[in-house]
Amino acid sequence: MDKIEGIAFELMGRDIYIHSTVINSWVVVILLSIFAIYVSKKFKEADPKEKPKGLVNIVEIIVVQVEKLVKDTMGPDKMKFAPYIGTLALYLALANLLGLIGFKPPTSDYNVTLALAIITFLLTQYFGIKSKGIGGYVKGFFEPIPFLFPINLIGEIANPISLSFRLFGNILSGVIIMGLLYSAAGYFSPVVAPVFHAYFDLFAGLIQTFIFIMLTMVFVSMAMDD
Repeated sequence: MDKIEGIAFELMGRDIYIHSTVINSWVVVILLSIFAIYVSKKFKEADPKEKPKGLVNIVEIIVVQVEKLVKDTMGPDKMKFAPYIGTLALYLALANLLGLIGFKPPTSDYNVTLALAIITFLLTQYFGIKSKGIGGYVKGFFEPIPFLFPINLIGEIANPISLSFRLFGNILSGVIIMGLLYSAAGYFSPVVAPVFHAYFDLFAGLIQTFIFIMLTMVFVSMAMDD
């Protein structure tokens, strides 16, 4: 049997494998949960009359920027999506940056990116139906002319596939290239690797995070708007 990175154990006579990307995804969720609890405590302890400082100030800036992005992209009437978009951005950013410390990014596993894309797809369909009603939602597939119904339907189904493959492909390609680089550079890898890590993990990781949340906001807002 091929070697699988992660944890392997036997349960009820069956071999069970938990892939490293799943473990790393759990790590990201746990770290973000601890961070959220800690920051929430800091906000409660902070004096509202004083100017925010330290970590509270940084988090407040992030929240303000996320709300501004949602407002500019989706409109002021869709600010309820800001918490989800902020959470999604933090998860993707941290997951994509794990390669900087030698861990395999969860987003290099298609199961992870597909799951995130399906969440976006379900949000799009749910709020599209809620906003337009089932009749208006179905009618949209027949516009501008009924002949385009198959194309509109395929295009809607293709959205989560393209969204998931875009993130997965970019992150996985970075992991593969970095692995080849370490093998080729040998003893010199500590010298040349940081430059490539800065691009494939830092720059590309943050860019893909931004693209994913932007497309999520665009898909949802387009489904809700007439």
